[in-house]
Amino acid sequence: MKYDALNKTIHTDRLYLRLFEKNDAETIQVLCNNFKIYKSTLYLPYPYALNDALVWMENHEKNFNEDRSYEFAITDRISGNLYGAISLSNHQKFNNGEIAYWIGEAYWGRGYGTEAAKAMIDFAFKEKKLHKVFARYFKSNPASGRIMQKIGMVQEGLLKDHVVKDGKYEDFIYYGIINPYDIETDTM
Repeated sequence: MKYDALNKTIHTDRLYLRLFEKNDAETIQVLCNNFKIYKSTLYLPYPYALNDALVWMENHEKNFNEDRSYEFAITDRISGNLYGAISLSNHQKFNNGEIAYWIGEAYWGRGYGTEAAKAMIDFAFKEKKLHKVFARYFKSNPASGRIMQKIGMVQEGLLKDHVVKDGKYEDFIYYGIINPYDIETDTM
């Protein structure tokens, strides 16, 4: 992972993570207007309209500049094709953050989510100096949990019937990882 602070980008072997641009809205709308993505995410609406993408992107740069959250477009390093999104919240009071991601269905099973998540963990620990990163997923979406396992996260808990999605209670499984570079892990 190579982070370019000036341009707010991250490079990996195959991916280029960058801030979203207004002209990404149509692609986001096409990728997110998918019931399979909707049912495995907490906040994405369905159907997903073009305005949903525009509103979602509205404060990304401001949040990034204020160190509140970092939303990156997951794109192909060569072609620039947009595959999905990954974000990291920054809970400064607790020195931790939550990662969340989605990948367009046409790009599932190619390791893009894992590669982007690994880069985001490195960004969180090496650049933002967070002590811990956590993530959560619906028990009904085990593929998301496999990404968390592949990037070194460990299961920390299961919250039974924690949220309602489409009139049905869903279990949340929580994963986390502590910064291995943090020299002050035991001082708080």
